[in-house]
Amino acid sequence: MNALSIQNLCVTYANHHALQNINLNVAEGDFLGILGPNGGGKSTFIKAIIGSVPYTGSIEIFGKKKNYKELGYMPQSLDLNKQFPINVLEVCLGAYLHKSWNIFYQYTAKMKSEAMEYLAMLGIDHLAERGITELSGGEFQKMLLARTLLTKPRLLLLDEPTANIDPQSSQLIFELLAKLNNKMTIIMVTHDLTAIASCVKSIACLSQTLIYHGEPKLNAEIMTEMYGCPIDLIAHGHPHRVLPQHSHHTEK
Repeated sequence: MNALSIQNLCVTYANHHALQNINLNVAEGDFLGILGPNGGGKSTFIKAIIGSVPYTGSIEIFGKKKNYKELGYMPQSLDLNKQFPINVLEVCLGAYLHKSWNIFYQYTAKMKSEAMEYLAMLGIDHLAERGITELSGGEFQKMLLARTLLTKPRLLLLDEPTANIDPQSSQLIFELLAKLNNKMTIIMVTHDLTAIASCVKSIACLSQTLIYHGEPKLNAEIMTEMYGCPIDLIAHGHPHRVLPQHSHHTEK
């Protein structure tokens, strides 16, 4: 079964075509990396999947339209008042609230233990009682990722999850996501070639339309079409599988 099936997806803002005629199938168990220039429609693509922007075309999640209960989504940025008096553990426990809107809802010891496990996986369990006002940008991102994972999604959507995070922490997150991919399908927007080299199974290159979908390999032809000008590929320290020559392909 496909985790995600998209046909003729188009998103238009006023007279601007953010996405045009996207056709894409993502198999269950895949780890798809989304690449493209700023303004190329990557975040819009994710927002269309979660239903937060109007679109034309068809989007099916595990064979059903508007099957949002199967999704976990971590945005590139979150409109959250960082002065709000709440600590890291409390933010993560909020992942359980989708199961009940009762204002008297009580978190169980099991829930708190599970939340601590996810914080530990991300190396921030020692921050559980710290207020969010005291977090660095990277710590805040890790907290949001822990909360997203606690929703136990079948399809995990990540928009630049390692933004504002140092390289060592980024690698920890990529390694964790690679392990979690055994339990869930993952789609991740990223500019980080390390992620493409280390954990994704396939890539999709977007620039308003789908430029390439296939193996996690890039070449100068794809990069030029994606960014609209010639691009020199410099692969210092990256495995060669990221940047070999291969034939151009777009999924129809």
